[in-house]
This record gives sequence, C-alpha cells and structure tokens, in this order.
Amino acid sequence: MLTPILRPRSIAVIGASRRTGTIGHETVSALIRCGYTGPIFPVNPGATAICSVPTYPSVLDLPSAVDLAVVIVPKEQVQPVVEQCVERGVGGLVVISAGFKEVGGEGIAREQVLTEFVRSHGIRMVGPNCMGVMNVDPAISMNATFAPSMPPFGGAAFMSQSGAMGLSVLDYAKEYGIGISQFVSMGNKPDVSGNDLLLTWEHDPTVDVILMYVENFGNPRRFLEIASRITRTKPIIVVKSGRSRSGARAASSHTGALAASDTAVDALLSQAGVLRASSMEELFDLAMAFNASPLPKGKRVAVMTNAGGPGIMAADALETHGMELVELGDETVARLRPLFPAEASIRNPLDMIASATPTGYHEALSALLADPMIDAVIPIYIPPLRAGQQETTRAIAQAASQHRDTPVLPVLMGLQGLPAGRAELHEASIPAFIFPESAARAVAALAWYQAWKSRPEEDLTPLPVDREGARAILDRPRDGLKLAEPEVMELFAAYGVPVTPYAFAHSPEEAVRHAGAMGGSVALKIVSPDVVHKTDVGGVVLGLTTPSAVAEAYQTIVDSIPTRVPGARVDGVLVQQMARRGRETIVGVTREGSFGPLVMFGLGGILVEALQDVVFRLAPVGGESARAMVQGIRAVRILEGVRGEASVDFAALEDAVRRIGQLAWDFPEISELDINPLVAYPDGVVAVDGRVLLTPPPM
Repeated sequence: MLTPILRPRSIAVIGASRRTGTIGHETVSALIRCGYTGPIFPVNPGATAICSVPTYPSVLDLPSAVDLAVVIVPKEQVQPVVEQCVERGVGGLVVISAGFKEVGGEGIAREQVLTEFVRSHGIRMVGPNCMGVMNVDPAISMNATFAPSMPPFGGAAFMSQSGAMGLSVLDYAKEYGIGISQFVSMGNKPDVSGNDLLLTWEHDPTVDVILMYVENFGNPRRFLEIASRITRTKPIIVVKSGRSRSGARAASSHTGALAASDTAVDALLSQAGVLRASSMEELFDLAMAFNASPLPKGKRVAVMTNAGGPGIMAADALETHGMELVELGDETVARLRPLFPAEASIRNPLDMIASATPTGYHEALSALLADPMIDAVIPIYIPPLRAGQQETTRAIAQAASQHRDTPVLPVLMGLQGLPAGRAELHEASIPAFIFPESAARAVAALAWYQAWKSRPEEDLTPLPVDREGARAILDRPRDGLKLAEPEVMELFAAYGVPVTPYAFAHSPEEAVRHAGAMGGSVALKIVSPDVVHKTDVGGVVLGLTTPSAVAEAYQTIVDSIPTRVPGARVDGVLVQQMARRGRETIVGVTREGSFGPLVMFGLGGILVEALQDVVFRLAPVGGESARAMVQGIRAVRILEGVRGEASVDFAALEDAVRRIGQLAWDFPEISELDINPLVAYPDGVVAVDGRVLLTPPPM
C-alpha cells in the first residue's frame, strides 16, 4: 500500500533547514506554499521553527506518528534516521538524500542495507536519490518536492526516474494544458518501483492517463502483466531513454544480430498496449491529446486550414502515421461551398485561404464534425495580417464543444497572441498544438489506442505439442551447443511446425539412396557444429535431380568445408526435398536479459539482416500478438500477394509463430533459434532450414 506516501495525512520533513535555497528549506516551504491539507512537522535539532512552523529535534520527539517522512539528511545519517522512523511508526518514506547506488562503491552497500531494513519492517520507500512526490488533488495538495510550484490538477499521473525530466514536465504542464494528479520521482527505486505505482494508479479514480519516463525496466515480465491489464481502461505513455544500438551484443544467428535491448523494450511496450514517445516533446503532445480528447472511432481525418502549406504538411504526416484523409461527403461539400470564395479548395485538406473569418472557422468545423465519415478534425490557424486570434480560437472551441464525441486537435501557429489562444482552448478541455505534425502524431496515437482497446483479450492457452519428444531431443549428449540439422528439424516437427522431408547421409552412396527415395529435386546441406551460416561457406547445393549430381555435390561440400572453415568438424550431409516456390519468411528466437525469450517474425532469406523488416514480441505469443507480428512488417503486401499472386496462409504463419514462441518459453536452455526460410504458401507453411543454439551449462 502506497497510501502513506501518496495520500499522507501528516508529513515530517527530517533535515528541514532555516537556510533558504537548501532542499531542506524549500521542501518545507513548498508544502506550506502549495497548501498541504495536513500537519507538517519539520525535524531539525538546531532550530525552534522553520517557515514559522515549530520544529522537533528528532522524529522520536514528534507528538504523534506521521504517515510520511521526507528524509533530507547526509547519506551517513539516512540509516539511523530511517531506523528512528520505523521505531516511531512512520507509515512511508521518501528519501531525497543522495550518495547511494548511483555513486557506486560503498553507496551500493549502503543502499542494500537500507532497502533490506525497510522491507524487513514492512515500510515502503521512494528513493533514495529522488526529488520527492506530489499529489495535486485539492483534497491533499501535497508538494513534497523542492519544485517551486505545483502544476494544475488533472487526470495525468507521472513517474520519472530522472528528477530533471520530472521538473521539466511539471514546469511545462500548465503551458501545455496537462493536468497532473500525482507525480513521483523514483530515484534509484530499490523498493517502490514503476510496477508498484502502476498497481496503485490502476484503480485510482483521479488518474485517467499514466505518463512514465524510465531508464530501465527492473521486472519487464511483471510490467507486461500489469500494463496489459491497465491499458484496457487507461492509456500509458512511456519515454524510454537508451535507443542506441551501440551497446547491442554481437550474435551468431540472424535473430540475435537483429535484437538489441531497445528492440526488447519496443516489443514489451507494443505487447502491453503502451504508447512509446520518442522524446519529451512527443510525450507532451500525446499527454495533451489523451488528457482532453475523446477517442476517434476510426482513422478517417479531415484537415481545415487558412494556409495551404500547413495543410499539406498535416496531410503528409497523417499518411505517414497510417491515417486516412477521407473524401468529403456531398452534403458536407454543399454545406461548405457557400462559406468561402471561389479560390478556396473545398476538399480534404479544406483550404479556406487567408481571408477565412472566425465565423467561417466555426461553420466549417461544424460541418466537418457533422460528417459521419469523419472520425477526427485538425483545424489549423495562422494569423493573417488582420489577426483575429481570440475570436477564431473561440469559434473553434464553440464548434468543438457541440460535438464532444469527435476529437478536435487544433494547430495554432505563430507567436503573437497565440499562447493566450492555446490557453483558452486548454481551458475548454481542447488540446492545442504548435505544429501540424504534432497534431497528426497525436490523433494517430488516439486511433491506435482505440484499436488496441477494441482487440480481443490475448489467449495464451498452450497449443498441443510433443513436449516430451522435444525434451528428449534437447537432452541428447552432443559435442557443443549447436543442434545438428536433423535434430533441428525433429525439434520443429515435435512442436507442430511442418518441415520438408529430410534424411541424414554419411556418404555419397547414402545421399543418393535418400534422394532417390524422396524423388524429384533435392538439396544437400552440410551438417557441422562449427558452421553457422551454411550458404556463406559453400555448404549448400540446391536443385539436384540425378544420382551423379547428388554424389558429386556431397563430395564437393565435404571436401570444401575444411578449406573454407579450417578445423571445422563435418558430421555428414542433410539430404532434403526441395520445397516448391513460395514466399520466404523467418521466425526466430533470442533472449534478452530479464525480458526472457523474444520471438521474431519477418521476411526471410539471405537479405533478412540487410532489410531488417522484422517484428519482435515477448514469448509466449498469443493469437492476437502473432497476428500483429505477421501483419506488422512493412512488406506485408508481399505476403498478401502482388501482381496476381494469391495471399499466403496467414493463419499458418501465425500458428508457426505461436509454436516457436511456446518452444522457447518451455525450454529456457534454447538461447537462439532461427527458421530461415519458413516458406509460406496459400495452403500452409514449411520450415526449410533452421538452427538452434543452446545456453552453456552452469559452471
């Protein structure tokens, strides 16, 4: 329970100071200045009063137990002070003091001792190394930070791992019209975590949208479980720092090479229905929209403007984000045409030209909002020479207020007079943006979230597989960590992934015999624990149709490997029936720290790493996630069929993705896996080639 921290009935500030400009003084001052509704107890053994409030020499001298203690003392004093807080019955702690894990060395041990102590006594702690907490609800009105003021009250709860980022959001919240309910600076978060706050805010009636700035996920699996549930009713918007691939580890498989820590974060957030903002600016844009706008029914957007250029920019941005600029209906066109001169363009975007009046804005917006084919409207206004900013802003607000079910995301461009206009729109609970691209990005986020909420619940019921058979394959003794190609095919088949007919040959004669039994055209592939990418070293020969060709290819492969890969062991050759022509895809698995197994889907073949048209999700993968993966690649039209080609069997692809995700989830010793290619047809799929790498046994 975080109630003593987020809704305290009384607060002690331990380390309160009489010196202005210090954190100990500014925290007491902020609590008083912002109107905290409960009693405040400054603790300072060398003072009698701070900010005209009587002080106490220690927390043990307080006249009664308090809900929250804000600790602002030197790092060496934190532990004894916290022990006194526990003795006095304090309900929760906010430790602003620094000098713990963030400084390394002794700080790590100091934080560990502190954390173990508070947990052993059942008390919750925010920090250390944080800037405090806020609850802007007028019933609490708590500013237990050293921020100079509180933002306006509203439905957004915000947590930040960076105090500076937190201050930035609080500073700009009023300007951007973002009402804040609660704010928590996490600091080092050894106790209270982001997941704890999500659980607290899930059922808090004062919280409508959750904003997060995070630098790492301590327990991503738990985050997935909690966030997936919350986003069904409340949007979560996250800024996650650390997108660079510079720290990505090298890997031997395609999937491992394409995965990086940020890939895992993207997969986690997408799977949980969380919106990821790429910057603080985007966080503000999305927060404005979700704080004030209804959700659109679909992706059809109308743009209206008094200048052509911004309208075109809005149209470009909308299409980039997957939105649709719908054609205006005949009734709407008939209603609009009398409002504007002949030079105006009565289309979408609606260009009303520079002479558009406030009345024109009101009537045009009303007409667009009345069109049942329009799901959202972006009105753009640039003040002409004879500016009527205030009147135009009011006209937009009045028209929007009459159609509260349809999002209106105005763009007010320019400086003179427009900050006041944006403030007026915010006062009317209408978001206001500075640039067209921001409004387009925001309406696309609203539409994405609406689609997410409408998705069926994820079904993670395991599919029927031969788990015992797979276990037996993985338990076989082997020299090295790479499964032999015949074992790979056995493993895929055990989990219900169709594979092409194959056989293992130790001699040219045996290869010829297997090829004859298969009939038709065959392929030969080297089987070696030391060869990862067979095509790169001449270890694959395709399209063999005669016994002599098979025998010759076998010998060529076996003879060439020692020169191409010195020291490589050759176990034999896999004889495999040639798959008929289809569209090549890849399904893979890699593991990323605490995220666990990541499942990948994309276009396959030799260009997979060059194109990088892939989608990741965390295993296990349910039906909805598998569908989103297969439909989520940029080149999905290739799978749907181009130039008269039939569509591939999407259900079979989704089934294969789910089965490989289940395989990775069931067997943690699988470190990396590829099926490349998994050939897709109109009537199914077949695994043609693959590799499986195992985790080294513990030392």
